[in-house]
Amino acid sequence: MNLWQRSLKRLQAMPPAGYAYAEHRTNGFRLNSLKGFASLFLASTVLSVALAACSGGNESNSSTENPTASTVAATKDNVELTLVSFAVTKAAHEAIIPKFVEQWKKDHNQTVTFKQSYGGSGSQTRAVIDGLEADIVHLALAGDTTKIEKAGLIEPGWEKEVPNNGIVSKSVAALVTRPGNPKNIKTWEDLSKDGIKLITADPKTSGVARWNFLALWNSVIKTGGDDAKATEFVTKVYNNVPLLTKDAREATDAFFKQGQGDVLINYENEIILAEQKGQKLTAIVPDVNISIDNPIAVVDKNVDKHGNREVAEGFVKYLYTPEAQQEFAKLGFRTAEQTLTLTKEVADKFPKVKTLGTVAEFGGWDGINKKFFADGAIFDQIQAKKK
Repeated sequence: MNLWQRSLKRLQAMPPAGYAYAEHRTNGFRLNSLKGFASLFLASTVLSVALAACSGGNESNSSTENPTASTVAATKDNVELTLVSFAVTKAAHEAIIPKFVEQWKKDHNQTVTFKQSYGGSGSQTRAVIDGLEADIVHLALAGDTTKIEKAGLIEPGWEKEVPNNGIVSKSVAALVTRPGNPKNIKTWEDLSKDGIKLITADPKTSGVARWNFLALWNSVIKTGGDDAKATEFVTKVYNNVPLLTKDAREATDAFFKQGQGDVLINYENEIILAEQKGQKLTAIVPDVNISIDNPIAVVDKNVDKHGNREVAEGFVKYLYTPEAQQEFAKLGFRTAEQTLTLTKEVADKFPKVKTLGTVAEFGGWDGINKKFFADGAIFDQIQAKKK
């Protein structure tokens, strides 16, 4: 669906700008007169008359490039955005938002304020579907964004509205060991050895854990193995998991605070951020890895309701600028734009990955969920085989 078609669809689904206000003032007259117009004129004429009536003839409704964008936010001195994101992006957004606010003020003479919410990607997704009025969602995996789309809040094609199929930040999987790496863990293969205890979350409940599972599976496929060999290997690994926590945070707490396990699978960016806060960690980034891609999207239904589409889209676009991507990189995320030149200090944070798998190679999240994580699929079969 092209931009014109998307805009027309939104326009047809929305009441005219000012409709609620005019209805509150004139109530019965407005409803009756609108029905009268509908019986006498074509739909386009009705819309024009309604828009003119709502504006009182004193306001301009000449937004020709995006006819759905409300003029309300555009004429305010202040406008508010609600950003809902997964927990580990908080530090990056808190560094980026002031830069965007300053730039928007300079370019548009408008002050933008942010409401921010951070938490597990799955729980954030459910909150938005259940009524948290996010204008922008930055989530751990595209499958979560797709759930919001299927709930009718984001229009199909969101990933084509911005670069890199909507992916704005990236990471890879890393193995965190006990200090000094006493079990000599160096590769994914080492996780299947007898006597190793791995800590990870349950991929049935945790988005991060799904990435962990894919990293394990991908390590076999990218080195010449087939599905049978991958199943055998991953089954051995999960036999070494003493417990599956509900989410990644619980897994981290089990490893660090409770002292459970020999090795933890975690995002590389989490390790870098922890080291920046003074923690000393022993970690390995395997050179066969999975690209952990985090999408950004405007929540169409909410921005149209709030009249702040222009600002929301402006912020999303800003996140792809070198200035914003540098901030993501400083805090441990690999950049969405691979050609971006990083400072040597920032670039040195990231070990080279020899072979990188992608979600697209596994058929996208719909295919992945069906094959691996649906009820009775491969993960359930692996769990049923556990000793």
